[in-house]
Amino acid sequence: MIRKRKKLGFLCVSLICLILLANVVCVQAQAGKKGRVLFISSYSYGWDTVQIQIEGIKAGIGQGAVLDYEFMDTKRVDDATSERQFYEGLAYRMSKVEPYDVVILGDDAALLFAIKYREELFEGIPLVFEGVNDEELALELSQDPLITGILEKLSIEKNIELGLKLYPDANKVVAILDNSITGEAERKSFYKHAELYPNLEFSEINTSELSTDKLRQSLGKVGKDCILIYIVMTEDANGRQYTNSEAIEMITANAKVPAIRMVEGGIGEGLLGGNVVSMHKSGEIAGDIAIKIINGAYSGDIGVVQESPNIYCVDELVMNRFGLDMALLPEGTTIINHQPSFWERNREVLVPGSIVIGAFVVVIVWVVFDNVRRRRLLEELEDARRIMESASQHDFLTGIPNRSKFMEDLEGLIKEGKPCTLFMMDIDDFKHINDNFGHAAGDDALRQLAERLKEMRSPILTPYRYAGDEFIMILKGNQSKIVEKTAFQSRQLFTKSFNLAGEEHKVCGSIGIACYPKDADSIEQLIICADTAMYQVKKSGKNNFAFYDPLQQAAEREYR
Repeated sequence: MIRKRKKLGFLCVSLICLILLANVVCVQAQAGKKGRVLFISSYSYGWDTVQIQIEGIKAGIGQGAVLDYEFMDTKRVDDATSERQFYEGLAYRMSKVEPYDVVILGDDAALLFAIKYREELFEGIPLVFEGVNDEELALELSQDPLITGILEKLSIEKNIELGLKLYPDANKVVAILDNSITGEAERKSFYKHAELYPNLEFSEINTSELSTDKLRQSLGKVGKDCILIYIVMTEDANGRQYTNSEAIEMITANAKVPAIRMVEGGIGEGLLGGNVVSMHKSGEIAGDIAIKIINGAYSGDIGVVQESPNIYCVDELVMNRFGLDMALLPEGTTIINHQPSFWERNREVLVPGSIVIGAFVVVIVWVVFDNVRRRRLLEELEDARRIMESASQHDFLTGIPNRSKFMEDLEGLIKEGKPCTLFMMDIDDFKHINDNFGHAAGDDALRQLAERLKEMRSPILTPYRYAGDEFIMILKGNQSKIVEKTAFQSRQLFTKSFNLAGEEHKVCGSIGIACYPKDADSIEQLIICADTAMYQVKKSGKNNFAFYDPLQQAAEREYR
């Protein structure tokens, strides 16, 4: 009976330990999970606002997830064939990678695509939209607990108000639009505002229905009685496709009034700006939502961010070009290409500068009597300091940094966890040089090698004299191509003959290479690895370089 109780107790304790162990493993697995996010853009990477969106998403996600991109490129091609090809390509790529935790959808076309192919591609995956212009559609779709995001509201009203401040006699509002999905959505919003401004005539320049020449003519007819708002322009009736930069060039070259812009892209390239949607902030908020979902938040509990991240942003060069008063801009407006006045450039200096100059004059009168002696003393002290500092960190024979400086620099890199590579080298048969040509010739050989090492010196590569005929270099980084290139350059140091006692002689060298943290995680071990690799070269015939190979070293130890 007692044995049975002991056995039962043992089984209970074992079961409890297994449960606790499983919980620990589960917690560790969850803590180490790195989420996966897919960003589908309606446009291409070359579209400037897309680049701004991606940078914002990266900022929102941080290091918490893997981010992949896909581009529908609807600005250039927007038809059923293109959509089908994109679907097939995306479906194939998604079948080859791990499932995504969240999909971020940039602009209207991407959102519509995701809804259309949701069952085939995104079943059960939370969708986060941003940059969507169709507010009604976005709010309707967000009733689904797996769909949320941030609304983009181009403030036509605030931009008309800005236009009226700059041109109070204006009686027309002209929008530059096309027949793209974005254009259709913004067209509805644009004309809805007509009832708010009964004294203004609302019209548009539809680039999709105008030839290139007619487009130029239409832009040229826009006068100072008009408020011109550039919303979207990707094509004209001739079939010409426009990038944002090309559209801006067309507008600024032909319009006689500044073009108001409602998104960040293009401001600073000739557009006036206005009340704009911050695409970076929009992307950042979408990225933050994605991370919350990855970390366990339920997407249905994350409401749609309806407050569009808008700011006033204006190009001062455009204001000056059209003779507009900067004082008319709203308070807090972000100014691009600001041209500071003389007072703005120097106000931080002018007031305190006057005080300093007065004090300086008084000081000069006093310093005149004691200046020469003090200056000489300071110069001597500074010279002594420089000499002592240089002597403590540089090799007296070769003039390059010494072992002490090497240890200091390497310790700093390893403390900061920065990858680096050591190249340890010495002159083969250096004793033979000393014995046959004299120690003076040996010193000359060391100096000549040091001069050649100086020529290799760069911001990421520093040579040192380590000891005797041994030199060492630190390469900041461990990228294989750079390391290999440096290794070949190091071997080339010995291709040119050395002058020994007035005669040219062939001098060879062996080089050992070790990388941190790949080969070692401490200063001492890293030096040992580089030294081991160098002596492996010597054992194999000298005059070459070799990378530290732990397997080879283990094999040799086992052999011995």
